[in-house]
Amino acid sequence: MSHDDFATEPVPGLPELPPEGERILWQGRPQAAALAWHSLSLPWVAGYFVALALWRFLSLVDMLPIGQVVGYSVPFLFLGGIVLALLFLVAYVQARSTVYTVTNRRVAMRVGAALTLTLNLPYTQIARADLARGRFGTGTIVFETLGETRFSYMVLWPHLRPWRFARTQPALRCIPDADRVARLIADAAEARLSVPQVRRVTPAPAVADPAGLAAE
Repeated sequence: MSHDDFATEPVPGLPELPPEGERILWQGRPQAAALAWHSLSLPWVAGYFVALALWRFLSLVDMLPIGQVVGYSVPFLFLGGIVLALLFLVAYVQARSTVYTVTNRRVAMRVGAALTLTLNLPYTQIARADLARGRFGTGTIVFETLGETRFSYMVLWPHLRPWRFARTQPALRCIPDADRVARLIADAAEARLSVPQVRRVTPAPAVADPAGLAAE
């Protein structure tokens, strides 16, 4: 269900041309601001540095002039701003290197800034899809897969449901117009699953009579 994508893409977001009969219904990528907010926990990081600045201010306010106290506290806010900018840069690179594709047969996820791979999720291998609405007008669609296939948490991050390590759940993270995309996936999956799946079965070989005689 996965494909290492090092070759030139014939279609953006897909490692090869779609087979005959497959149509692309939607393509998109995460919104960088929403991805930074949710996957990199920007509010918690900002709160941490604000708490450090307040702690330094309150610990020195009774011992030094107010100007010096502020001078000792403000650097924590500057440091926090640098960390937040770096985290947003990581989210921006992740978003720009990602392409989500929804077709009438599957969901494909081209992810990874350094190591790029394309994850294919046929509708026949998706047990359930959940929509979670987030900030900035975006939403996340999480997939629960069938079978024994497992996906690496570190390889897929942040394109998955957080804190699910035993059985990772791929996700279209922080996408705009998530309600419309969820409806597209639901309709395409219903149409795909309603089509009978024909499989070739190899007949079992005949078992020879070890005595070479037929029973009478």
